[in-house]
Amino acid sequence: MCRHLAWLGPPRPLSALLFDPPHSLYRQSWAPRRQRYGTVNADGYGVGWYAAGQSEPVQFRRAQPIWSDRSFASLAPTVKSGCVLAAVRSATPPQPVEESGAAPFLLSGGGLLSHNGAVDPEAVAAVLPTSARTETLMDSSMLAAVVSGLLDVGAPLPDALAETVLKVRSGRLNLLATNGQVVAATTWGDTLSWIGRDGGVLVSSEPDDDDPAWVDVPDRSLLTVSPSLTVDIRPLEAV
Repeated sequence: MCRHLAWLGPPRPLSALLFDPPHSLYRQSWAPRRQRYGTVNADGYGVGWYAAGQSEPVQFRRAQPIWSDRSFASLAPTVKSGCVLAAVRSATPPQPVEESGAAPFLLSGGGLLSHNGAVDPEAVAAVLPTSARTETLMDSSMLAAVVSGLLDVGAPLPDALAETVLKVRSGRLNLLATNGQVVAATTWGDTLSWIGRDGGVLVSSEPDDDDPAWVDVPDRSLLTVSPSLTVDIRPLEAV
């Protein structure tokens, strides 16, 4: 399992999103409060963000705990973005601990995806397009390939996530993705919450503070944050 988050709104430093809150993603790497499977997220981490003037996202991943990377901690206050996706990883045995297994994964068209959960790779392989290319044979990377295949044939990002989950249906399938304009997420077996904050919307596996404005997303739902920062939540079965 993992913990992940996405921000859409005015540019904010990575440190404000990942390190500063009292129960930040950084803290969730060793002390998550709502994680249902696993206890620590020490098997790597990653951050993706969109920089002004660039169509492709920056993808920064490591195969070490986020708390052990002093270089990233010093970099984070200097980088600002209006769209960020980040995750800390707890690898599901027998999957290896390596950089290629850490989210975010790249999607077709310049998107980013994170997977909080676990699924039998054979269940994902059964719905992979024949032309799909996967970075690894790990379940999360294969899910990204399924989503990319749907994007390639014109599916909007939220619909591509929903269709992927409904095709696979097994295991735990909390997906979180963005293309720099929209954030989409599914709940299927684990927690997800969102909050309007600082002029934007933060979507996270669990609240990063005790603000009562956090909204819990029901299981088996599709959440979409539009470019206008409107939040829509629908049952996955109704998509």
